Amino acid sequence: MAKDIENPCIAVCQLSGDLCISCGRNKEDIRKWKRMKRPEKMAAVQRATARLKSLQKKNA
Repeated sequence: MAKDIENPCIAVCQLSGDLCISCGRNKEDIRKWKRMKRPEKMAAVQRATARLKSLQKKNA
């Protein structure tokens, strides 16, 4: 069986509008995480990573 995708949640939820600024996921990704299949989780993690990088650049 393929390895599970690790949940990017770091248990420090800080929502700013529709986005958690701790893990980078939006509310929809957070809500659907447990029901997502592996490819969907991979895509969600990639989007979250890109969002976090964007936030870091804005705050730099």
